[in-house]
Amino acid sequence: MNIMQMMKQAQNIQARLKTTQEELAGMEITGESAGGAVKVTCDGQGKFKSIKLTAEAINPENPSSIDSDSIEMLEDIISSAINQASEKATKEMETRMKSVTGGINIPGLNM
Repeated sequence: MNIMQMMKQAQNIQARLKTTQEELAGMEITGESAGGAVKVTCDGQGKFKSIKLTAEAINPENPSSIDSDSIEMLEDIISSAINQASEKATKEMETRMKSVTGGINIPGLNM
């Protein structure tokens, strides 16, 4: 294989990686627990998107005691904490990867 073929192959792989990353970012994948009382949605890259709770998840013995505003507030504060942790983890990963690569951007490492 000559150098031109290798470069063309590398460009094809890079284009496919970009397309795949875009497709994954556009996906919505949902996990549930407690019979659907808690639902969490992430994109195909594992990034948190949302959480949905039912009154039964908060107070299974008396779900009617929980109003929709309380559910929404709890969803918001949980979402905020998850997003904050995710941002911190991403920054830490970027810092560590840059120290390993010397700041060189390597496709596919999401830095």
